[in-house]
Amino acid sequence: MLALAALLAAGASQIGGDAGYGGVGPAFLAWAVSALLGGCGLLLLREALSGGFRGMPVDDEADDAADTAAPAPAYWPGFAWVSAGLLLNALLITRIGFILSCALCFALAVRGFKGAQGRGRHGAGAWLRDGLIGMAIAGPVFWMFSKGLAISLPGLTSTGWI
Repeated sequence: MLALAALLAAGASQIGGDAGYGGVGPAFLAWAVSALLGGCGLLLLREALSGGFRGMPVDDEADDAADTAAPAPAYWPGFAWVSAGLLLNALLITRIGFILSCALCFALAVRGFKGAQGRGRHGAGAWLRDGLIGMAIAGPVFWMFSKGLAISLPGLTSTGWI
């Protein structure tokens, strides 16, 4: 993790350009991610050097059984739901806008993940709730990119607010 952070920092140092709108330059995100990865790397190193897994119960029989257990089978319907969400997002983003296509992607991904957990019953209320949650997540992201960073994302209307 520390090596990855160092590589990302080296790459960020090669990004040129002046600070733009809001005082943020093109290398800001690379530097921020590099710093966060470096912090995570330091925390991982501390855990590794101090013993790690201190709160785990010691059970040699459970460890032996886990080593010989067969892996769980893949849940293909969940894979199909998540894949459909990603593909539909890519297909529809320029037609229905960023917010609605991301909300659809979120709702389909939730359906796939809940199905993998055995909670596959999904009524109309759950679809509506998941779509609204997806819109609540995608809306601020759209606003931040389009208004805060001046990056053009496809919108549903020409006003630039949705």
